[in-house]
Amino acid sequence: MVAVQSTDLIDSAAAEAFIQLAKTVDKFERYENPHAQRIAGIADEIARAFHLAKHDRGSLHTAALLHDLGEVAMERDYIQAAGPLSDEERLDLARHPVIGEREASRVGADRAAQLLVRWSHEWWNGAGYPDALRREEIPLAARILRVADSYAALTDARPFRPALTEDAAKRVIVDRAGIEFDPGVVKVFLSLEGIPELESFAKIDEDLAALDTAAEKNRGEDLFSSYST
Repeated sequence: MVAVQSTDLIDSAAAEAFIQLAKTVDKFERYENPHAQRIAGIADEIARAFHLAKHDRGSLHTAALLHDLGEVAMERDYIQAAGPLSDEERLDLARHPVIGEREASRVGADRAAQLLVRWSHEWWNGAGYPDALRREEIPLAARILRVADSYAALTDARPFRPALTEDAAKRVIVDRAGIEFDPGVVKVFLSLEGIPELESFAKIDEDLAALDTAAEKNRGEDLFSSYST
């Protein structure tokens, strides 16, 4: 269900290795569907809209596949827990992008991809981690990755919540534009149509139909994951 083949952007042998690592991470995070590959597809569509060069798209693609590799290296049980994290656990897990940068280097990712892994949790308003970068201090590819990762997480089931519908997930993204997400990237993301990675895994029932923006806001960061993806 990937819009662009990994081998179109990166070496075929590396692509296969990175995809296998992505599947390992998805399983560790208890995603039932190909989370990292969905991110890669969405991110590449946004990147193409911004006319990023092919080598930059390749680095972004690699980073999307490896972005949470640090979580596996940390091997924390709470990552798979059904409930919200404690303050201590959140602080501990905030190290995972830095660890992921190291792990991405170890498995042969290019330096640009390594840095995108490091900065995949930076926020537009400077409240992200690990380096508290803000606005254009965050490379465009990292800002793209942040949106793609969040949408893919929201539209898939997690241990602590069901998947949101496409519309509900997009409302969350819009609500956090200018806070977590680059508004320009959000605008381009919302213009995407017809790519399979955008499809939600939500089970349409009465409970999901009742989800509205107010309920989403009340859930706060826990909508994204137990630690804000």
